[in-house]
Amino acid sequence: MNNLLSCSKTGWRMILSAVFLSCLQAPVISQKAGTYTFPEGYLREADDVPPFWVATVDEVSEFLHKKIKRGRVEVIGKSAGGRPIMGVFYGQARNGKGTTTFSGSRGVRNIRAYRGPDYDKTVMFALSGVHGFELEPIMGMINLLSVFETGADLNKKKWPAIHAMPDSLDRIVIIPLVNPDGRARVPVRMGFNRGDSPEAYLVHEYLNTGGNQDGTIIGWPDVKEFIPMDFSKFGFPGGYPNDAGVNIMHDDFFGKPQPETRAIFDLAEREKPDLVLNMHTGVARNDYYMQMHRPFAEEILRPVFDSLYAQVLGALTLEGLQGTKDLARETNSSGIKPSAYNFDTALNLHCGALSVVIESASHVYTGTNVYKEPAVHTPEMLLNAQLTAHREAMKFLLTTGGRANWEKPLK
Repeated sequence: MNNLLSCSKTGWRMILSAVFLSCLQAPVISQKAGTYTFPEGYLREADDVPPFWVATVDEVSEFLHKKIKRGRVEVIGKSAGGRPIMGVFYGQARNGKGTTTFSGSRGVRNIRAYRGPDYDKTVMFALSGVHGFELEPIMGMINLLSVFETGADLNKKKWPAIHAMPDSLDRIVIIPLVNPDGRARVPVRMGFNRGDSPEAYLVHEYLNTGGNQDGTIIGWPDVKEFIPMDFSKFGFPGGYPNDAGVNIMHDDFFGKPQPETRAIFDLAEREKPDLVLNMHTGVARNDYYMQMHRPFAEEILRPVFDSLYAQVLGALTLEGLQGTKDLARETNSSGIKPSAYNFDTALNLHCGALSVVIESASHVYTGTNVYKEPAVHTPEMLLNAQLTAHREAMKFLLTTGGRANWEKPLK
C-alpha cells in the first residue's frame, strides 16, 4: 500500500509540474512561412556590403562558433520556429542565492535579499535582433564581440576601453539575435540605400513591420494591433514577429510568454543583471540620430536612466554622431516621457534591471537633423554609433557600481 501511495504521489507531482510549466509558456505554435511576393525592387541588396556587416542568421551563427574564444557560447533556448537562440558569456556569474523574490526585496528595500551574497557584482546584458529587419544592432553586437575577442571591430578599428570591459565588469552577457525567426523571414543581407526618396522608408517598413495583401505597409505602431499575427491575412508578415506571430516586445509576459521571452527571462533570473541594453532600429526621421527611450519602470530607476542617458548621448555628441553639437540639448532627458508597457518594463519587474531601448538610424534610408538638413549615415558611422553606445553604457555600469549602489539597502 505504501508503494502504491508513493507512486501515486510521484505521479501527481509529475502531472502538477506539467500543468504548472504549461502555464508559464505559450504552446509552441509555428506558422508556415510560405512563399511571399514582394513589390519590385524591395529585396535589392546593397551594391557593396562592407566586411564588418555581419547580420544574417547564418553569419551570426558562424561567427559565434568560429570566433568566440575569450567568451563562452551557450544555446539559451529555441525560437517558436525551432531556431537556436545563442548567448555569449564573459566573466563570472553571481554565486549563491537570495532568500526572496525580486518583489520581496522591494518590500524590505534590500536587493541583497533577492540576489544573495554576490549582490554587488556588476552584470551587463545586451540584446539585439528582437525585430528581424533591424540589422544595425545585430551588426553592432557582432562587432562588439569582435572587440571583446581581438581588441578591434571587423572594420579593424581598435576600441581599447571596450576590449578591457570583460576584465573590468564582473559579468557580460550578449544575445545578438533574440528573434531568429523574424530575421530568417527577411531575405536581405544588407538593403540598398534609397536615400530620401519617397519609397525609401516604405521599403524598410514593409520588410520590418510587414505588408498588407494590397502591397501597402502595415506600419508602426499599427503592427502592434495584431498579436499574435495571422500570417495568412497579410501579404508579408515582416520581421517583427516570431513564427508564432508574436512581437516579443509586446508578448503576453504575465500569461503565456513565447519561448524567446521565456529564455530571456529565465536567463535574467539566473544572472540578475543590473543593466540591459535592448538595441533596435527606428529613430524619428526629423531628428535622425541614435536615441534612447525612457522605460516604463520603477521610479527609483528614473535618475539612473537620466545619468545613463547623459553619458551615452554626450559621448555620441562629442564624436559627431548626433544632430547638433549642443551638449546641453543632446544630454537633456527631462522631456522624455516613459515608453508604453513593454518587454523592458516586464524585464525590470522580473529581475530589477534597468532595461532601456536604444534606437539606431537605418542603413536603407536617410532623414534630417533638427535644422531640416539631410542626415546621412554611412555604414561606418552606424557601426561607430553602436560601439560608442555600448562602451559608454559599460563605463556607466562600471563607475556607478550597478543596482547595489543605485539603491542603498536598509541596515
